[in-house]
Amino acid sequence: MKKIGACLMLAATLTAAFAQTNPPPGRAMSLQDCFAAALTNNLDVRIERYNPLISEYNLSASYGGYDPQFTLGGTHGSSDFGAYPQNGGPLSPTIDYNNSFDSGLIGTLPWGTDYSLLGKTGQDHNRSYNEILGANFFTDSSSSSVEVDLTQPLLKNFWIDSTRLQILVNKNRLKYSEQGLRNQLIQTVTAVEDAYYELIFAIENVKVQEVALNLAETQLNQDRQRVQVGSLAPLDVQQDEAQAAQSRANLITAQKTLSVDQNTLKNLLTDNYAQWHDQDIQPSDNLDITRQLLDVQDSWSKGMSSRPDLLQARLDLEQQGFQLKYYRNQLYPELDLKGTYRLGGAGYRYNQSFGQVNDGSRPYYSYGGRLTIPLSNAKARNNLKAGKATEKQLLLSLKRLEQQAMVDIDNAVKTAQSAWESVEATKQARIYAQAALEAEQKKYAVGKSTTFTVLQLQNNLTSARSQEIRAQADYKKSLADLAQQEGSTLQRRNLTIDYK
Repeated sequence: MKKIGACLMLAATLTAAFAQTNPPPGRAMSLQDCFAAALTNNLDVRIERYNPLISEYNLSASYGGYDPQFTLGGTHGSSDFGAYPQNGGPLSPTIDYNNSFDSGLIGTLPWGTDYSLLGKTGQDHNRSYNEILGANFFTDSSSSSVEVDLTQPLLKNFWIDSTRLQILVNKNRLKYSEQGLRNQLIQTVTAVEDAYYELIFAIENVKVQEVALNLAETQLNQDRQRVQVGSLAPLDVQQDEAQAAQSRANLITAQKTLSVDQNTLKNLLTDNYAQWHDQDIQPSDNLDITRQLLDVQDSWSKGMSSRPDLLQARLDLEQQGFQLKYYRNQLYPELDLKGTYRLGGAGYRYNQSFGQVNDGSRPYYSYGGRLTIPLSNAKARNNLKAGKATEKQLLLSLKRLEQQAMVDIDNAVKTAQSAWESVEATKQARIYAQAALEAEQKKYAVGKSTTFTVLQLQNNLTSARSQEIRAQADYKKSLADLAQQEGSTLQRRNLTIDYK
């Protein structure tokens, strides 16, 4: 039995040694490495990147309102007037054939001028039969023209129309989508930073729990030896066993938290989780911290000028200003200045009419205006009233958002200051807990203390170590949260934005 036990112990030792020399594959990554991976592969970022691209396409499409249109058409007509009395004489049937063609360019200029450049040509063939003469008579004619028509609004649709409004709105929405992407980048970078520090805490906490288990098992082994020599009651060993069991449970919980934190960070860094599943991220940075001096006024200034949600709210207000400009212009009556210039020609055949157009011998021009006054204009007036009410609503919403941002920033500053104080306090608590345990262990060694007291102080030290690491991670996270509330995350981490 002793040989079997020895073999089992040897096998267990070799298995443990193999596990230690062949750990799961690791991937050392600094915080900046994580940022680079997230900004490239994070699915939320990749989804949001399409919005500026879509907005840019929409802006380009809105300029299509100024694209000229080419027109080309042709018509063939036939009229049979039948027979009809002619000066009391016999009936004479008449048949008329005509063909016409036209082509040109039509469109609108950026200052609202509607234009058309049209070319037309046509030929008419008339045949009639004279009963008296008993013969058919044929008459052919051709006409051609080149014409330019211009219409310029002077009141309604003069300084802004639907096309110019859409261009202004789409420019605004492009900026809005860029701020939306910036906001997503800030959220992702902050989430990565939080997850990175949580992972460091989880790794360090596992080490703390391993040390605690080692302390508990060492205490258990020592007390078992004391029981064997009769210097300790068996009941005290049961307390040691309970402590060791609780330490194992705490270690298992810490290891599970570490696995969850690994997955949380991986999910932020990749768009293919399966490739990262079997790799553990090994943070190359640590929780070494230095105090950062904070000024709430300075943070407010950053937030008011940099927070993406505030900038988006101001863009909403700017967009409403464009709408109001358009609604005001729609209150005016239509006063349009019109002008036409045409070169025409006529003859028996195409070449004759074309020749007259070419030499400009038959010019025609006209100019004038038209005034159209709506009798009630209820739609335009109520659109303007609704637009003004919407503008006031947006102003109040912006004010509410600015106030909430100030509160959030103030809370973030206070949280960071409190977190730093916790770092100092937990550091001192850990030092005192360690000193107390060491002193109590010396007393216990000479029989002046109890197992219960030593175990209690071991628990205190483990808790103090864990709380110290927790406070360090929380301070790091509080600074990241403050930068997010200020909208300064990307500048703080020297990250640039590529909107394409």
